[in-house]
Amino acid sequence: MWGKKHFSAIMSVLGLITFITLSFNGCINRQQTVGGTGSNIPKGNTPLYYDFGDILLPSELKIDKKETYIIEGPGFLTGILKLKGKVERTSLIIFFRNNMAKDNWKSISSFKTPNKAILLFQKKMRWCIINITETQYSTYVEVGVAPSIVEKSESDLM
Repeated sequence: MWGKKHFSAIMSVLGLITFITLSFNGCINRQQTVGGTGSNIPKGNTPLYYDFGDILLPSELKIDKKETYIIEGPGFLTGILKLKGKVERTSLIIFFRNNMAKDNWKSISSFKTPNKAILLFQKKMRWCIINITETQYSTYVEVGVAPSIVEKSESDLM
């Protein structure tokens, strides 16, 4: 017969397995592979869409969950994704310029220094700023998205 001690150990292991499974599923469901192939698990170096469904990110960049914040409301999604990886700044600039255009973002401006780049994009009613900082050991990327503010003319206010 099974003793209380043995039963308690089995229940603890089952609880731990359930917790790990649910945690893992929550992380996977947050990612979406390119093309919506039905599999949420990235394969190789496939770029991914994360919270912003129209901003493709290289799979070599990993999200810093402690520094990322996303705000979602009726009809808008805004916030900053912070990522880190070992990727050259120049290749990231090329990647973002090419893929943002494919997702119908218009390149507005860019600024570059030897170890930093800022890329500014616009879509109807939204702005995206991508800040890339390359250090000796890692490259840091911040992707900020904000809604456009439509200014009303004086005739609209009367």
